[in-house]
This record gives sequence, C-alpha cells and structure tokens, in this order.
Amino acid sequence: MEHLLNNFVNVTEKAAVATLPWIGKGRKEDADQAATTSMRENLKQVDMQGKVVIGEGEIDEAPMLYIGEEVGNGAGMTVDIAVDPIDGTTPVSQGENNGIAVIAAAPGGTLLHAPDMYMEKLAVGPEAAGVIDIDAPLIENLYRVAQAKGKKISEMNVFVQERPRHEEAVRVMREAGAKVHLFRDGDVLRAISPSIGNMDMDLFYNIGGAPEGVLSAVAIKCLGGEMQARLSFRNETEMERCIKMGIKNPRAALRHHDLVDSDQGIFVATAITETLFLNGVRNDTEGLLTETLVIDGTTKSWKTVETNHLVTV
Repeated sequence: MEHLLNNFVNVTEKAAVATLPWIGKGRKEDADQAATTSMRENLKQVDMQGKVVIGEGEIDEAPMLYIGEEVGNGAGMTVDIAVDPIDGTTPVSQGENNGIAVIAAAPGGTLLHAPDMYMEKLAVGPEAAGVIDIDAPLIENLYRVAQAKGKKISEMNVFVQERPRHEEAVRVMREAGAKVHLFRDGDVLRAISPSIGNMDMDLFYNIGGAPEGVLSAVAIKCLGGEMQARLSFRNETEMERCIKMGIKNPRAALRHHDLVDSDQGIFVATAITETLFLNGVRNDTEGLLTETLVIDGTTKSWKTVETNHLVTV
C-alpha cells in the first residue's frame, strides 16, 4: 500500500487545482465535475487493480466516481478505494472554508461497502481507543473518554456538526460541562482530529454521510484511534440497498473492524479551501501551492506535504 501514497497525493492535488476556478462561483455541480474528472483520469494511471467501494453514487449516476467503478491500470495489487472528489461542495461553491479532495484505500475486501446515506459516527484518538461503545448513551461515552484521558468533563472538547438533529446531543454534553465545538461542513478532518495529537480534541460525534465515515475510519485506524458507527435510514429503500451491497444486519453497530478490516490503509487529503489544519490552494510567485495531509497505516504516521504546481489559472 505504501507505494500508492505518492500516486494518491498527485491525484488529490490535481483534483484540488482543477476545482480552483469554481471556488466561490455558486455552482457546486461544476466544481464537483471538475474534481471528479481530474480524479478519474489520474486514477487510471496508477498501478493497481482498484475498485471504488465508497463513492458519490450508483453506477447510473456517472460521471460521478460511482460505487463499483474500477480504477487503476490493472497492474499491481487489488485495492478498495473510498473517494470524495470534494468533501464540502457547498462551502467550496460559496468560497468558504473546509473543502478537501480526499482518497482512502486499503487492501481489497477490507472496506465497508455502504451506499451514500446517513451514518451515526463516534470517534476518539489512541488514548481512548477501546473504551467507546456506540450502543451506550453518548453521555456515558463522554465520561469513559474523560476517564481514559485523565480529564475532567469540563476539560473535554467535542466536535459536533451544527445541525438540528444534533441539538439534544449538544444540550446533554454541555449540561454535563463539556466544551462542544460546532462546525458547519467538512466532517472528515473533524473526525480525524482526536487522533492528531496537537489538536487537543477528545471526541467526535456526528450523524452525517456514510462515505465520509468510511474515509475517516481509514485515517483513524492508521493513527491508532477508534471509530464506531451505525447506519441511519431515512426509508426502507435505503435499508434494501444496504442488504443488496452485502450488509447482513444494516441496523447493527459497526465496530472499527467492520468499517476497515486492515492496518495497512492509507489516507490522502488535499485542501481546496482553508481547513482545520491545512491551507487551501493559493497563488505563489511560481504557480499554485497545495497542502496535503498524508496518513500511512504501515508506519502509523502522518505528515503534511506542500507542493508548488507550476501552472497558471
């Protein structure tokens, strides 16, 4: 898997650069199309037998990178791919923060196959790995994590997306004394933040996209943290889609090994606009600068890569 890292950095960087002309134009479909086209063309050149298991839609929704699409040049190892050409299409189209181009991958057959639907997600860093339980009340998980980290509840920092569906969860945690930090968009990097040591974030809770959940789960696994999840259905059709994709009990809790059953994952995300800890695409005297987060499960490490692209827009 490690040999794919540089290839994937190239893929996400070029997707981010391709999106630049659409930042702030209010046309999120065009922005997404630009990133998708770039990703697809560059993934074709990578030495792998890749299959998109987490994508933007079904096969009839092309030109999206759809679930089941084969990518790579057919050489090399079999790889499961989770991809989001733009996590945060709305903020990118509005010229706001928290847009990234992101790919995660693991050996073939090790990533959850899930449709584009809602998922309840709970994530912690390495210090609290092994103590969370998505079947337990959220407040109980908050206390468990605090104990594992040797913190008072009043010292706990929690990321939650600012949505009406989370109002009760926010109320409960704030009444317990925790510091809840609300965010509008871009939950992939927020989910990873408890596993990044210098972020001082203790817990992530969100009901959001399942694709973003699997993307985050790969990164968190690489860094020694833990994520647990549960699919959240809006109708029977979504449940039937899960069953067709091989999920035998769609209502069951998903432990981390259900989301990604390998320690050999990789995760790459390039910022399109400013994010939590990555700078967006920006002009430089010699071209364009991109900043990319690279996480390697083999070495349990992360780094940021800054690249100067000698292009003009």
